[in-house]
Amino acid sequence: MMIRLLSAGAAMGVVHALTPRFREALDAEIDATFGAVGAMKALLDAGSPCDAIVLTQAMIDALATDRRVLADTIAPLGRVQTAIAVRDGDVLPDVSDARRLRSALEAAGALYFPDPERATAGIHFISVLRTLGIDTAVRDKLRPFANGATAMRTLAEQGRYGDIGCTQMTEIVYTSGVTPVAALPDGLGLATTYTAAVTRAAEDVDGARRFVALLTGDETRELRARGGFEQPKS
Repeated sequence: MMIRLLSAGAAMGVVHALTPRFREALDAEIDATFGAVGAMKALLDAGSPCDAIVLTQAMIDALATDRRVLADTIAPLGRVQTAIAVRDGDVLPDVSDARRLRSALEAAGALYFPDPERATAGIHFISVLRTLGIDTAVRDKLRPFANGATAMRTLAEQGRYGDIGCTQMTEIVYTSGVTPVAALPDGLGLATTYTAAVTRAAEDVDGARRFVALLTGDETRELRARGGFEQPKS
């Protein structure tokens, strides 16, 4: 059996970590495509084969309204903070409030982040720069990438001392070579709930249901928490 998944990049690390468990529990392989939520929605709209999908809660709700996902399969993975990262070994900048964050971003040699038009964290990061009044001043430092995982991997491999990244915490935690600094400070933060569902076009609805149940269930709750998904208090 093959489960075809379209997923926000924020869930990539967790899905990869769980792939052996999926194979054992479901006797299935996972054919997963990860990227900015806007790009994943565009693939779905274009008719890409998809049994299960992970997007933001708002996007899944809209798909449910349009009867494109099965409402009784909708389940959250958890909430993810948009956060700041640096390369392993670099000094952690103080980003505890707006003033300190602005100073850190202005001092950085380059700023690595995901797609500013289709990625949740990328859209928000550009908004933060505007709110801080430095979007023009740092324009030449901007290094956008198709998704947060690619942005963080490039920061780790090509970044220099003092460079800064910004994306979803999950993408930072699962990227070797980068270290999370902190979530964006109060007044500038963004916490996004990512949610899974089975599509109405699923070829194996039962298999896709079991996949979503395992991905979002209590059995994998601790792993999701370690990977940057904040879980509701019991």
